[in-house]
Amino acid sequence: MCLGIPGQIVSISDADNSMAMVDVSGVQREVNIMCIVEPNTNAQDYIGEWVLVHVGFAMSHLDEEEAQRTLALLQELGEFQEELDAMKEQEPQQAGESQ
Repeated sequence: MCLGIPGQIVSISDADNSMAMVDVSGVQREVNIMCIVEPNTNAQDYIGEWVLVHVGFAMSHLDEEEAQRTLALLQELGEFQEELDAMKEQEPQQAGESQ
């Protein structure tokens, strides 16, 4: 499964190579923005924009509301996964106790 994560462009690190720093929930990473930069535009114009990041590339634009909804959903999924993992860890112990 491929997963894109919403992030906000906070700076342009290398305009000539279409590289930008993107903040994803407080973690900043350098990503390639060549897929979202329109011809005859300045990379600096994209600072503050929300993008969908996948394997080091900004793949598409998002509005802030959709980005926030997606981040909240991903957080809920992460918490759900933690609960599932905790339940899996408890299963062998409980099975061993009943024998």
